[in-house]
Amino acid sequence: MNTSLLLAYYGDDFTGSTDALEFLSRAGVKTALFIETPTPEQLAAYSDLRAIGVAGMTRSMPPESMEPVLRSAFMELRNLGTRHVHYKVCSTFDSSPIIGSIGKAIDVGQEVFHKNFIPLLVAAPSLGRYCVFGNLFARMGIGSEGAIFRLDRHPSMSKHPVTPADESDLRLHLARQTTKKVGLLDILQLTKNQEDIQNTITSLLQDGSDIILFDALYDNQLAPIGELIDSYGHPHNPLFSVGSSGIEMALGKYWETIGALQPVTAWPDPGEAAPLLVLSGSCSPVTAKQIAWATANGFAEIIIDAQQIDAGTGIMTDYNRNAIEFISEGRSVIIHTGGTSAEQNKLLSSQKLGTTLGLIAREVVGQCSVIKRVVVAGGDTSSYAARAMGIEAVEMIAPLVAGAPLCKATAPGSPINGIDVNFKGGQVGAENYFGILLEGHVF
Repeated sequence: MNTSLLLAYYGDDFTGSTDALEFLSRAGVKTALFIETPTPEQLAAYSDLRAIGVAGMTRSMPPESMEPVLRSAFMELRNLGTRHVHYKVCSTFDSSPIIGSIGKAIDVGQEVFHKNFIPLLVAAPSLGRYCVFGNLFARMGIGSEGAIFRLDRHPSMSKHPVTPADESDLRLHLARQTTKKVGLLDILQLTKNQEDIQNTITSLLQDGSDIILFDALYDNQLAPIGELIDSYGHPHNPLFSVGSSGIEMALGKYWETIGALQPVTAWPDPGEAAPLLVLSGSCSPVTAKQIAWATANGFAEIIIDAQQIDAGTGIMTDYNRNAIEFISEGRSVIIHTGGTSAEQNKLLSSQKLGTTLGLIAREVVGQCSVIKRVVVAGGDTSSYAARAMGIEAVEMIAPLVAGAPLCKATAPGSPINGIDVNFKGGQVGAENYFGILLEGHVF
């Protein structure tokens, strides 16, 4: 048992897990993100850790597959002796009753942790995610100046190929996935003092709420939420919470106010890493614009044929060879599935597409020692890509774009070991995202 740990989280995909890694690291919490729940021997190899994450794949699983995976992971994390265990989900609450059910994760978590309620915080204002009277709003593109939409009217999320958002009220959204009652601490109640807020929570619990959803619109509302959440945490009886990286932001801000942490405000500039290798399984229009920018600014483009990969024709050899040729010419390369072509992506499961991208990265990096940085785009495919790349864990190097930190990979026995890696969700970044990762300047 590691009683020095403040928090352990289980992410439902890889890109979301690196998002939580970033905000913990910024708060001054030394954190490592693992592919699987670490053994005591693995933990011993990472010194001075105050938090750990596990990058799962439950966002792309049906509930019956999620249950045994989460039950085992939650029990292992509970036994670490940490104050908090967090099930980290996407800040756009990607889920449905049949894929990536957050309700199923809540049900399993309640059975493992036996707490009197589960805090739910999805808002992350610094990422352009706002929850007001229980309804979720999202900016078009994290780290951009895009317009803000109610989730069910969001141009990208309402048309997501796997979990399209057709309900912005998170209470109604969850009601399709769990029978547990969701109470709301709304934006007006948050303006009251801590005693009044605590009384509201007590009233919600007396009314039968099993889950308490916290609104948030501004960053300065997170520290009081963190104070409330932390008051229920204990190293021998950890609090189980669910939400976006808003959980890490809220706890980090509160721990800073009481002097328990010293935030990191200056990061080393990692500098340029040319040529850059980019692999994208995202069909988000945000990523499509980034791909268009990259190809217009000198990146070589290789488009994956989903039908041929699905048929197992061995076409990966051609992709690898073409990428190696471009790299040998000194050109950065972007390998993708056709931008916003959701029909292309539907031909391949997240597992097959992500594994394909990861194997391509592993082979190309193995043949091209000049590659020092790899970028993977796409939340649903990233977990499989990271596993195929042979990654054991990542630690943050520096923030280049909010919500998608640059990390160093530990990947024993893989050519990916020791190089820079960046995993981004489909909604993350401005149009010049891949240029920013190529240049490597801290914002």
